[in-house]
Amino acid sequence: MIDIKKDKNNSYRFFVTSEEGNALLQSVAFPTREELDTTVKKLSPLMKKPYVFERKTNHNGKFQFTLKDTSGSIIGSSNTYTSEAGMENGITNVRKRITNLSRS
Repeated sequence: MIDIKKDKNNSYRFFVTSEEGNALLQSVAFPTREELDTTVKKLSPLMKKPYVFERKTNHNGKFQFTLKDTSGSIIGSSNTYTSEAGMENGITNVRKRITNLSRS
């Protein structure tokens, strides 16, 4: 599921959540709802591309991923994971959730 929220700075973000309601991905802030909607419409085709997820390890040894568009700009990022396998599972779940949205 994708939740869309307006924050206190009047910008918009989307959140991809698991079936259980856990946050999988939080987007960057978008200045307008139209920009956010345009990006959300482009998400499903991105899921077919292997290079859109960048995997990282932070200074505490925790794992995180970012989702990038075709130009390399960051669209969103995950929470941190304690294991690389957990991060990979998060990426798999984001792909599934976004792909399933396009079929709804």
